[in-house]
Amino acid sequence: MTEAQEAGKRAAGEAALQYVPEGALVGLGSGSTVKYFLLALGKKVKSGFRVQGIPTSQETARLANDLNIPLLPNEGDWKLDLAVDGADQVDPQFQLIKGGGGALLREKIVASAARQFIVIVDEAKWVPVLGMPMPIPVEVIPFGWPNTQRHIQALGWSSRLRKKNNEVFKTDEGNVILDVEVDRIDNPTILEAQLNGIPGVVENGLFVNRTSIVILGSTDGIHIKERPVF
Repeated sequence: MTEAQEAGKRAAGEAALQYVPEGALVGLGSGSTVKYFLLALGKKVKSGFRVQGIPTSQETARLANDLNIPLLPNEGDWKLDLAVDGADQVDPQFQLIKGGGGALLREKIVASAARQFIVIVDEAKWVPVLGMPMPIPVEVIPFGWPNTQRHIQALGWSSRLRKKNNEVFKTDEGNVILDVEVDRIDNPTILEAQLNGIPGVVENGLFVNRTSIVILGSTDGIHIKERPVF
């Protein structure tokens, strides 16, 4: 991680604060860029700003608690004003690959519950076309996961079981992740549906037609891109 990338993450995270109104219900994403958003939000809460959040990971929940950001119950029926999250890749059509940190299932649930989905990234995450070197994380239940993997690979895509510290990585929901290698994703809509149609797949890291705004932190400042409304 270069200093420029870190500065871009910080700038994007802090810039997202302008979209959070007083009294908002906010989805709190996961990852290193969201950390800067949470730190900025925590400072504002400390000064008396009212907000409630729903975290997309246990890690985010811990940081929000440390910052005294009030949280909604995980089992709630939330109607969120907005959600703020990072991404591993963003293309010019505002389609995403997410889940590098493993929280894709909760992240997609929260994004779908929000009226506005704001994505904060550094400029390295902006790509002309989604795909490798970023694999698509696919969350699958542990039961019979090699069978699920075989179905994925029968469609022509290589995949590998995610491990961390030489152990099988488990999501907050107790599932495993298969990282699926697709060189170039020309139609994320079709691929998202194909992956989710495989028995054993819980969800995948393609976020299609969900993003409202992308805040891009770069070496020359902040660039805010709003998705056109047709």
